[in-house]
Amino acid sequence: MTAGMDRRGFLLTLGATSTLAGCGGLLPQAPPSNLYTLSPKNTFTDTLPKVDWQLVVEEPYAAGGLDTHRISIMTNPYEVKYYAEARWAERAPRMVQTLLVESFENTGKIVSVGRQSVGLRSDFNLKSELREFQAELTANDPVPTVRVALASKLIMQPRQEIIAARAFEHRVKAKSGEVLSVVQAFDDALGRVLRETVQWVLLTGKKPA
Repeated sequence: MTAGMDRRGFLLTLGATSTLAGCGGLLPQAPPSNLYTLSPKNTFTDTLPKVDWQLVVEEPYAAGGLDTHRISIMTNPYEVKYYAEARWAERAPRMVQTLLVESFENTGKIVSVGRQSVGLRSDFNLKSELREFQAELTANDPVPTVRVALASKLIMQPRQEIIAARAFEHRVKAKSGEVLSVVQAFDDALGRVLRETVQWVLLTGKKPA
């Protein structure tokens, strides 16, 4: 992916781009026609250490309303709705796992990183919970704000010892109510969370002597 695409999700078009006008574009049962994905991070602080250990990134846990291909939007604190005719290319937790792995690889600072499914024998596991991954819309503002929060634990193997825990959260206001603009806000907010999570893990993990 080119640098110009780093800060925005790119569109795999299967139909016309849908828009959200107030709440008129929310049809929970409508069949999706557009697939969206987000980008990994490839820019990090220059002071990151090069580590000599291996990492397994587990798929983040997410509550039922977020563990879906659909793009979530909340119009009040109690109800989760979804954009009509739009969805993520993967379930949200799976997509975040993929982007975390790619972001770690992009640092060039780690010996090996992968998913559980590849059978990697790890020194550490990154276990996380995707607590927020939705656009939020208020009655007096037609332009949503995207909220992303990831709480992570770094677990030393094989003792299954939690050596550190931290949560990162960011909010980014979309430029408009159009779906593509909201996806770009997701990319920005998640990108900040990815960068901070990766840097925290690399600075925190140390193999026992």
